[in-house]
Amino acid sequence: MSVQIFKHEGGLYTLYAKQTVSKEIGLLWDFFRKPTNLNKLTPEDVHFKIKSGKSDDFYEGKIISYKIKPFKLLVLNWVTEISQIKEGSYFIDNQVSGPYKMWHHEHHFKSNTDGTTEIIDKVKYKVPFYILGRLMHKMFIRKKLLNIFMFRQKQINDLFNNPLL
Repeated sequence: MSVQIFKHEGGLYTLYAKQTVSKEIGLLWDFFRKPTNLNKLTPEDVHFKIKSGKSDDFYEGKIISYKIKPFKLLVLNWVTEISQIKEGSYFIDNQVSGPYKMWHHEHHFKSNTDGTTEIIDKVKYKVPFYILGRLMHKMFIRKKLLNIFMFRQKQINDLFNNPLL
């Protein structure tokens, strides 16, 4: 399990998270294709709540809106669209509106010969407000994102590396 953030030119960042789960890809794909399961993968202190798009329909063009509270006094609306799906392999969501200047999240699933599955998240994002945004990123956004994705990995590990599943 690992989570890293890389800084690029022009205020672009990439978050890269990778982990191996001892379950077949089909079980993991079925879990991730249901928007309601996002609640299980998000720390409680983010106060993540799906407002629309809750149904478990999964298709290109699906719009999902959320309300999040990433910091104590800050409540934000966030709208994403599932822009691409390759069944059993990957899906991509992009921010339509929300806290970032840009958010492009690729969810990849790779079956290994030993029956395990690699889950890889690649998030390319830009923060708003130019220099102020970059300062906020350095001070707390970066840490918050790392914590969210490390929590996500722990939850996935707890849910799927359980011998009872």
